Amino acid sequence: MEPLEAFKDREIAQRIVKRIHEEAEGLDEIRFMHVCGTHEDTVTRSGIRSLLPENVKIVSGPGCPVCITPVEDIVKMREIMKRAYEEGERIILTTFGDMYKIPTPLGSFADLRSEGYDVRIVYSIFDTYKIAKENPDRTVVHFSPGFETTTAPAAGMLNAVVEEGLENFKIYSVHRLTPPAVEALVKQGTRFHGLIDPGHVSTIIGVKGWEYLARDYGIPQVIAGFEPVDVLMGILMLIKMVKNGEVKIVNEYTRAVKYEGNVTAQRLIEKFFEVKDAKWRALGTIPNSGLELRKEWKDLEIRTYYDPEVPKLPDLEKGCICGAVLRGLALPTDCPHFGKTCTPRSPVGPCMVSYEGTCSIFYKYGALF
Repeated sequence: MEPLEAFKDREIAQRIVKRIHEEAEGLDEIRFMHVCGTHEDTVTRSGIRSLLPENVKIVSGPGCPVCITPVEDIVKMREIMKRAYEEGERIILTTFGDMYKIPTPLGSFADLRSEGYDVRIVYSIFDTYKIAKENPDRTVVHFSPGFETTTAPAAGMLNAVVEEGLENFKIYSVHRLTPPAVEALVKQGTRFHGLIDPGHVSTIIGVKGWEYLARDYGIPQVIAGFEPVDVLMGILMLIKMVKNGEVKIVNEYTRAVKYEGNVTAQRLIEKFFEVKDAKWRALGTIPNSGLELRKEWKDLEIRTYYDPEVPKLPDLEKGCICGAVLRGLALPTDCPHFGKTCTPRSPVGPCMVSYEGTCSIFYKYGALF
């Protein structure tokens, strides 16, 4: 068997499920949270919730960076485009496919394109770099969301742009940090007994990036990969820790995650970004959770040149419970809009738009339970 195939093997998964039932027998209800859209995809696509004993629950936290991007930032970028066009500067705006469709009360980036503005979907920030190279007479702006996983390549690309002297490349940073969001949920009273740490984020920040949550808040954690066996092993490890009263971090995803993380990526992020308090859509302002370009690199930030004021806007449409889903307090099927007035074709909230949104994942795999 190929090494990766073992993490998809049905028999191995069945043995782990049996162990989970054995270890969980007689325990009170246990709630584990993950903060990763890819983990939710694995859990839902593989039907993992249906395999668990009744007293073991898996809830989804704020693991979708596009979902938590503030309405005001999307609206501000739309206004920057309009202001620039009025002044004769035809900006090219790039962003990711799911961010392109995120709704706001004043429209999406897709709406902006339908109005005649040059908005393009890219797979990575490197595509934006290539567009900037191909259009030296145009300012090219990447609306740049994402947690640590996406921040690392953004910092790497900024470093290349600086070294090359490419002056028409800019970003609008809406990058966010994952551990502070978990900390905020704990302080707000969200109850869970263990955390499945996101593997992608952990490749950047390492095991050490999560240690303070175990030390300061007593949260058992498992860093898990993304195959079904990875997730099931993570659940089993957490049950054992809870059962034995242990608070520690176990790295199940040793094939990709090191204790120290990706030091080169960390240094590049530190070079270009500084940590600030930041708003998360439907979650409020979270201390030390945002990343802004440092003063010495402000010429790479489009808001240095255009910074229009935008009105205060509601985060969510009336009745949308995306905020509760992001806090791990509800499942998408608890929402009266889900699958009725809110679908991927006509989304009400951001959790139905993004590929990493829990509502979108539930809808895709028919998780009507």
